[in-house]
Amino acid sequence: MQEKLNDLKKRLAEIIDINHAIAVLDWDQQTYMPPGGAAGRARQLATLSHISHEKFINNVIGHLLEELHEYTEGLPYESDDASLVRITKRDYDKARRVPPALVSEIAYASAHAFDAWKKARAESRFSDFSPYLQRNLDLKRHYAQCLGYTDHIYDPLLDEYEPGMKTSQVKGIFQAIKRELVPLVQTISAKSHLVDNAFLHQTFDEQTQWEIGIEAARLIGYDFERGRQDRSPHPFSTSFSINDVRITTRILHDYFPAAFFATLHEAGHALYSQGIRSELEQTPLAEGASLGVHESQSRLWENLVGRSRPFWRFFMPRIQTVFPGQFRNVTDEKMYCGINRVQPSFIRVEADEITYNLHIMIRFELENALLEERLAVNDLPELWNKKMQEYLGITPPNDALGVLQDVHWSHGSFGYFPTYSLGNIFAAQLFDTIKRDIPDLNRHFEKGEFRGLLDWLRIHLYTHGRKFTLEELANKITGESLHTDHFIAYLKSKYGDIYHF
Repeated sequence: MQEKLNDLKKRLAEIIDINHAIAVLDWDQQTYMPPGGAAGRARQLATLSHISHEKFINNVIGHLLEELHEYTEGLPYESDDASLVRITKRDYDKARRVPPALVSEIAYASAHAFDAWKKARAESRFSDFSPYLQRNLDLKRHYAQCLGYTDHIYDPLLDEYEPGMKTSQVKGIFQAIKRELVPLVQTISAKSHLVDNAFLHQTFDEQTQWEIGIEAARLIGYDFERGRQDRSPHPFSTSFSINDVRITTRILHDYFPAAFFATLHEAGHALYSQGIRSELEQTPLAEGASLGVHESQSRLWENLVGRSRPFWRFFMPRIQTVFPGQFRNVTDEKMYCGINRVQPSFIRVEADEITYNLHIMIRFELENALLEERLAVNDLPELWNKKMQEYLGITPPNDALGVLQDVHWSHGSFGYFPTYSLGNIFAAQLFDTIKRDIPDLNRHFEKGEFRGLLDWLRIHLYTHGRKFTLEELANKITGESLHTDHFIAYLKSKYGDIYHF
């Protein structure tokens, strides 16, 4: 059996190398590729995606998985070999339902759509992007139909990012959060005068912002010997191996938090990817468990660490050193309150922790409407603006600040957005467990010490890679199923303190 296992691993390693080459090309397209390279890049991505998919759905891999199934049934559930066969079999069964030609088409269309989105956002003109979005939507409907579903066309797309999660579960989670968030927003709105953040809206040198972001990422443990930061229209992280995990950011010259927290967010993703056990390299296990788990780490490092009071007690003097004119008279407490000010905003990635989830709900509802064909692509900007008014009380003045702000739909990533809220929920649940294990965690942060937290996460979460689902990890690490109580309690405690209620 060991010979068959080695054969499977060798075949999977070749496929993973191709997938990482695809990731390199995708990273380059979003960072350094010249505008004229878009058509060629689309062809390259389509070709490699086709080759990768054909190699994976080969009958030989199917036979190996069948032969190894009985052998691994006798192994512990979380052993490397049992997990490899279990996860690969799940991926294989899904992939066999999708024709290679469709995989190639999706890659080709997405590459063109990204280029169109970038230009359309710069011009704030949705009509320039809508034909590409329509193509992505049609292809993803076809993809969902190939995978099959019982209850909802959104289910197989959501499952791509959050294995085992159903649309009905997400709706239930959002209803539970919304019940708590709406009165919370109303209470805070009546006290909005208590928190000022005007000092964050000044002119900040872009190179200095870049350097202080890198300093903060290094401080929390991001290894620049195995990673780097670049600029892109929309911040993202990507992995070419456990030892090459990259992040990007974007910088606004007139709003300090944008780049700083984008860098922390993406560094959180990267810490997870860099922390996966090296023995899992070149297997399907050398990834995050799911996008919800991945977002729990980006949101944990960005918000539960980076927007915490103890973090700014340590980091404020450093910020005052590099931006003396802007922050000389700003105390660490004023900074803490300012970066956590609750106010409706047009841009999701710059939203506070409370209104952020309302942004996600809007996107979830719109994606469902598009996939169910209750909403036409050309009507999307109008309904986007209507829902922004309904949920947040504001209407975007243009498409760039509205429907064109996110990169996800240009990639055809329908089903991704709910994972941000799932990540928020899991991060809070996880953090309560961490604080029980490390009672003096805040004192560590006040001293600029984050290694204790990172080591805990590496031992309990990162090392496992993709062996477990979000629900399995929640039970394994916290002793509870995933639920919203910890997240709601965190918000009420933190913002009750800031806004005195």
